[in-house]
Amino acid sequence: MDFPTSTLAIARAVRLVSTARLRDPVLLRLVDPPLLDDLAEIEGATSARLRDESLATSLFPSGRPHSNFVNAAFAYFRPREPNRFNGPERGAWYAALEVETSIAEVAFHIRRELDRVRDYNAVVEYSEMWASFAGDFVDLRDVAPAPDCLHPDPAIGYPAGNLLANQAMAAGLNGIVYPSVRRPDGTCLVALWPHVVQSVAQGEVIRLVWAGRPVPTVEHIDSH
Repeated sequence: MDFPTSTLAIARAVRLVSTARLRDPVLLRLVDPPLLDDLAEIEGATSARLRDESLATSLFPSGRPHSNFVNAAFAYFRPREPNRFNGPERGAWYAALEVETSIAEVAFHIRRELDRVRDYNAVVEYSEMWASFAGDFVDLRDVAPAPDCLHPDPAIGYPAGNLLANQAMAAGLNGIVYPSVRRPDGTCLVALWPHVVQSVAQGEVIRLVWAGRPVPTVEHIDSH
């Protein structure tokens, strides 16, 4: 691995999580509480999603606040479309040091989907999930010129990023900190292991509104 590493202590970095995942399942209103454990056992026996999440849980104890969001980030991934630092075989926890950077990163991915259907009308809401991080990270913040893993074209950046992430994991590093590709002067990080994500706390709700244009408006909603 040809990139520098740094020992970091980051007190606050934010990930945006869809508010749909904050709501209670519909079945909670339809099933008597004593039956929920039985249904959970049945689903757990047949659900690959829950089996994968169970593996993640072994690294991030379920008793910690918001552990389900941390485990889900590592258990759920898109098998046909990798992200910058994770591929079809594993997930990762992406975050940013600034809320504006997280918004820019999320908006890029949603706009890419809207580009495919050529319909820029959508409303999505996300909740801030703040967490702290510490340990040894690959540090790309002062690397020049920008390496291939930070190329704005996913076809170039994502394969190179996955290669770097695999090397970082093999070396026992906690993750990668890097300049945002979608927001100038922004800083992002990716935690490659569930246990790296610490002290998770929910923040406010952010609404992104596309009203016929590729660029959304941003609304901050007090969730308390």
